[in-house]
Amino acid sequence: MNLVEQVSRTATEQIAGQSARPADAAYPPRQKRVIAVVASLTASLVIFRLELLRRMVAAGHDVIAFAPENDQRVERELAEIGVRFVRIPMARTGLNPLEDIRTFWSLRQHFKRLKPDMVLPYTMKPIIYAGLAARTLGIKERCFLVTGLGHVFSDAGGRSFKALAVRQLCVRLYRSALKRARVVFVYNDADAEDIRRYRMLGDGISPTMISGSGVDLKHFAYARAPRGGLVFLMIARLLRDKGVVEYIEAARIVRRTFPEARFQLLGHFDCNPTAISREEIEGWVGEGILEYLGTTNDVRPCLSACNVFVLPSYYREGIPRSILEALAIGRPVITTDLPGCRDTVQPGVNGMTVKPLDIVALADAMASFARDPDLAEKMGKRSRELAETKFDVHMINRTLFAGMRLTE
Repeated sequence: MNLVEQVSRTATEQIAGQSARPADAAYPPRQKRVIAVVASLTASLVIFRLELLRRMVAAGHDVIAFAPENDQRVERELAEIGVRFVRIPMARTGLNPLEDIRTFWSLRQHFKRLKPDMVLPYTMKPIIYAGLAARTLGIKERCFLVTGLGHVFSDAGGRSFKALAVRQLCVRLYRSALKRARVVFVYNDADAEDIRRYRMLGDGISPTMISGSGVDLKHFAYARAPRGGLVFLMIARLLRDKGVVEYIEAARIVRRTFPEARFQLLGHFDCNPTAISREEIEGWVGEGILEYLGTTNDVRPCLSACNVFVLPSYYREGIPRSILEALAIGRPVITTDLPGCRDTVQPGVNGMTVKPLDIVALADAMASFARDPDLAEKMGKRSRELAETKFDVHMINRTLFAGMRLTE
């Protein structure tokens, strides 16, 4: 038995010793709860969840955020809105059994000491290990936010014996963590279908769809696109799965006919096995095909300065936050016809979708904005309308509160 399986077995033994719990209806909404929100990336607590956390605190709940890295800026922003921060050991990527067991036991010890009434983990490792830790302690109100099941469930995850074995192990862990959950939120139909297909939830429980993390429409206010040029912008972690190479190759094709077109890239380097290297970025910049903008805590100036947003991702996305921000600013979007990405685009209305890895189709979609100078502004206005009707963060947070049965 490997050590990751030992986590599941230990958790199962802890759970088996507990008596059966009453039905969910036996726990009516209370005015105040202690809520544990668990993340795998500290910065995500501010980037993706700040408005939700703020809403929880404003409603009178005691909110404790758990994440792995020390980030003084994030901790300061959380403290300003009244959220406590607890650092936990967690390897964000990979399957290191010793690290994963350490994560499980650390969460269990913290939960035992702090006694949360409710846990809300999001992303794969927090869902699995916070879910298991909460079950072993008999925490009744377990809510889960599946922003994406993980790379292992995508076609890009592979079909080798090792890949399929890892996927099956993850299914078993998901089943143990999600069993008898109060609510499981998902971002797209594909993840909901996989949850049903792999029977990750118990009988009578179905995932609840929400439209991503949402975007603050006041913070990301509409900005008219600049005139006098054509600037494409991609914002993403610098991973091959995000479509960075396809973006560059399509840019080369477009520049043959429209040499004045500019192609920008904003995002941080990553330790992921599919990461783009600094040498590759420097090579594309030296070639004159790419303007690398580095990283920033505020993407609004970069979005406001572009005409078209591009994300040719074939990563297993939930609903990409970068696209939601581009929609709110009022930019047309070119992305792939894959779960999560395609949920943000009405083809021909506010942007275009292309098949993943199809460089020619991507180049043609980008060139269409060079052929019709008015197209970007027209589609950009429709993007803003879509953000207002479907992706407003306050509307999405109301859905989350209702699903978690939180009072306001």
